[in-house]
Amino acid sequence: MKNTLIMTWFTLREAMARKVFIAFFIISCIALLIMILVFSLTGTTSIISGFSKSNQNISVHQITSGLELLIVTPLSGLCLLLAIFSSASFVPVMLEKGNIDLLISKPVSRSQLIWGKFWGGILVVFLNITFLVMGAWFIISIKFSHWDFSFLLIIFSITFTFAVLYSLIIFFSVITKGQTVGMMVAYFIFIILSPLLSSGHSEWGAIIQSKLLKSLIDIGYYIIPKTSELMGKITFELAMGKSIGDYQPILTSLAFLILTMGITISIFRKKDF
Repeated sequence: MKNTLIMTWFTLREAMARKVFIAFFIISCIALLIMILVFSLTGTTSIISGFSKSNQNISVHQITSGLELLIVTPLSGLCLLLAIFSSASFVPVMLEKGNIDLLISKPVSRSQLIWGKFWGGILVVFLNITFLVMGAWFIISIKFSHWDFSFLLIIFSITFTFAVLYSLIIFFSVITKGQTVGMMVAYFIFIILSPLLSSGHSEWGAIIQSKLLKSLIDIGYYIIPKTSELMGKITFELAMGKSIGDYQPILTSLAFLILTMGITISIFRKKDF
């Protein structure tokens, strides 16, 4: 456990040394400063009136949650894209000749090396997402004098989404000793495959006539991590203070993460350095 924590800390320091942490922080600060400027120039009454025109029964809670989600969702998506790009090199750098020779000569197991890189990458994203979400929540809460702490739960749904994708990045990094394949696969799943499978499973079922195609979509839907639903429906439910309606995307994505990390560690243990 101690060795894993040390590797996690080294990964965080590596991210800070390569300005990954600082870049995320600057982007978040710019977004929050823009929020402060916009809200300082816009009256609370006018904002509420604008929302009330479309829905007479809308509450302050719905307005604040909607604004927070409207601002945080695209920024979090951007942060995840940047996180995938920046974290893809953590394991390949570790596997470079000289680095890996030094590490495996230490009293640290190979599984601890992988888990340290895994938790270190997640810690970088968690800290940045926490700063962004809490900043947006604090600014809007002050503006409307309405404090909804349930919104902060989306920090965990966004971080978990990255964790699932990061397990894939580590898997391909161990196999190829490079960052390109893992990064491309993560982008493909997050941007294209997961949204397509989610729509195909829930919305296109009545349209698709081929039983084979339906079966392939269903198989893909349950196997591929459901990043689309994690960042979409589940994050929305948490932001609005609702209970999660369906835990299946979380559980199947968690199973995918555990299986991927297990296979990765097994492969890494057998590699000859």
